Amino acid sequence: MLRLRSNTSLVNLLDYNQPQLAEYFVGLGEKPFRAKQMMRWMHHFGVNDFAQMTDIAKSLREKLQIEAEISPPTVQLEQVSDDGTRKWLIDVNNNGGADTANSIETVFIPEDDRGTLCISSQVGCALACTFCSTGRQGFNRNLSVSEIIGQLWLANQSLRKSDGYDMLPASERIISNVVMMGMGEPLTNYDNVVTAMQIMLDDSAYGLSRRRVTLSTSGIVPAMDRLKEDCPVALAVSLHAPNDALRDEIVPINKKYPIKELMAACERYLVKAPRDFVTFEYVMLDGVNDTVEHAHQLLDVVKNVPCKFNLIPFNPFPNSGYETSKPSHIRVFRDILMQAGYVVTVRKTRGEDIDAACGQLAGKVLDKTKRSMKIPIKAVA
Repeated sequence: MLRLRSNTSLVNLLDYNQPQLAEYFVGLGEKPFRAKQMMRWMHHFGVNDFAQMTDIAKSLREKLQIEAEISPPTVQLEQVSDDGTRKWLIDVNNNGGADTANSIETVFIPEDDRGTLCISSQVGCALACTFCSTGRQGFNRNLSVSEIIGQLWLANQSLRKSDGYDMLPASERIISNVVMMGMGEPLTNYDNVVTAMQIMLDDSAYGLSRRRVTLSTSGIVPAMDRLKEDCPVALAVSLHAPNDALRDEIVPINKKYPIKELMAACERYLVKAPRDFVTFEYVMLDGVNDTVEHAHQLLDVVKNVPCKFNLIPFNPFPNSGYETSKPSHIRVFRDILMQAGYVVTVRKTRGEDIDAACGQLAGKVLDKTKRSMKIPIKAVA
């Protein structure tokens, strides 16, 4: 059901994918093809002023001025790391006040062959993984479609105006890849995340390929099965432990969907996935999950799932209770996996000086879970 205009608010067109937008225009007595025009103006060209949309009839533009808006969230702060990584603190406070209670964070990581945007899906996170700064902040709410796709919209606008990118032709992408790896668990905000990803994939909007949009999940098994049918994109799974006893402690959702069920869901997902492998993410915690025994257990766990491994040196944050695995332990762990024939990368830490590295995103969260009051200073290890 589309959200229609109320007496007190305008319809935010950023909340709609192209089929939904076509339905909206039909409801206004217009032709469905207006949706494709609007998608190009909003997303391809980054225009949010109806008056500038010159191939749309003036009468419709005037109607839209009354009925609708194109309203991304507001950037509060932009930081640039010494390594070129950029982080935006984005206001998603419903009140629109200056003293915001809720913020999310979005990160752009430039590399020689790609530009990757890490997008948030929730204000905080409800899954409470013990090694994650975002998880420690607790959870407030899901983001709307406009707040999710609005991060890509804002990042495009900001980068186009920044030094080093301001001379690029409009046809050349700055953001070539999107990863749903920011704040939150994407699959617990399923409908809004899928709609936002459909916009990312739409040739009239951002035109990204399914191989270049990656969703990272801690393992919400029923939603993984839905995603396979609705919008199969590249899949990354936050595994982080090679047995249920340890994963129950550091990734609590494992108590509901244990490793055996998760691996079976990965096998099913690959039937329709755009890539022929799953990426398993594994944060390296000193003395917790980084031993030789853990590496061999991990090989046994994934033996039926075509996969790659992304080993992530833990990024410390205050009172985490964890330390980063020693470089020598990470090398040994990596070599065991590689000798078994797997592709293994060790994630390079980016943006650490602006707290933009993996696991460090926190923003400011009005925590409905009251988790920050409950978690002890020393994490369970």
